[in-house]
Amino acid sequence: MRSIAVIGLGNVGSLVGTLLHESGFDVRGIDAAPRADLPFPCDSMNIENDAALSQALGQVDAVVSCLPYLLNLRVARAAHQAGVHYFDLTEDVPTAQEIRKLSATSRGVMAPQCGLAPGYIGIVGAALARGFDQLRGIYLRVGALPQHPSGLLGYAFIWSPEGVVNEYLNDCEVIQDGKRKMVPAMEGLETTVIHGIRLEAFTTSGGLGTMCETFEGRVRDLDYKTLRYRGHCELMRFFFHELRMEESREEAGKILVRAKPPVNDDVVYVHAAVEGTKAGKLSRDEHVRAFYPREIAGKRWRAISWTTAASVSGVIELVARGELPERGFLKQEEIPLEKLLATRTGAFFAEETHARVGG
Repeated sequence: MRSIAVIGLGNVGSLVGTLLHESGFDVRGIDAAPRADLPFPCDSMNIENDAALSQALGQVDAVVSCLPYLLNLRVARAAHQAGVHYFDLTEDVPTAQEIRKLSATSRGVMAPQCGLAPGYIGIVGAALARGFDQLRGIYLRVGALPQHPSGLLGYAFIWSPEGVVNEYLNDCEVIQDGKRKMVPAMEGLETTVIHGIRLEAFTTSGGLGTMCETFEGRVRDLDYKTLRYRGHCELMRFFFHELRMEESREEAGKILVRAKPPVNDDVVYVHAAVEGTKAGKLSRDEHVRAFYPREIAGKRWRAISWTTAASVSGVIELVARGELPERGFLKQEEIPLEKLLATRTGAFFAEETHARVGG
């Protein structure tokens, strides 16, 4: 695997292409709008033109979709038909399930959910779980937030509004009391403190990827929750349910972005905890990090952009090295954390910037 098409050159996609280019891959960028400001060649293309998409994928070994989740399945089907490796960042469960069906007859690896959550957080959770003889609980928490929150929501849309709305409204897969089940989003409100910052956590959809399937029968409790500043969940429940914005997801996304546009000074909080027994004694292991913006290739990138891009780029590097399967469906929790951290871009996760009072 040497040549890779990166489709969707927004904040994350352009960085994915840059990281892969710097790692020695032959990158071809594809976007609806022309781009001449990136260190690799880019083509302008209508992704909904199946013939053009098929032709483009016939010229590469792999494709990374950094598009909104609604367009990922189109790219995955084209990759399957062309027999090339497929990677994406989707948190949408139905999309990932359809891609998994394609993997049964794929000639390359089909690897959705390679971002931060799902993705990196599942790799971390599985790594912690391997240290236990018996598991009681796996609790995974991630939040991408403004460093300097303003207003009651304490939020800024530094991620896809379509994805955020989807996560807040779709039911969430969990394991409770040993049983795999679906629960509502924006429930199970709890408090988490990271580096002295008091946050709240609540259920959102998609962050676990395939972990419930993998750990069913092995753990009593497993869940994923999104981290936000305190008071956020109550206001979002009011917005979606009492104002009935759940009935118009597209309009809801537009309203929220208009109210809380993106900021450059963000922070990504990661909190993974596993409980169980070691040598007959109950124990709890944690992996807690705060990631801030960093400079890459002479440009400052948001924390959410580089954590997402570094995760998928590291996975691609491992597949190219032959250290991961090169065909079929790739589960994120099957990727060894130590191998990811040993890649050129995965190593970024070992370089935490500690939380600072006031950002």
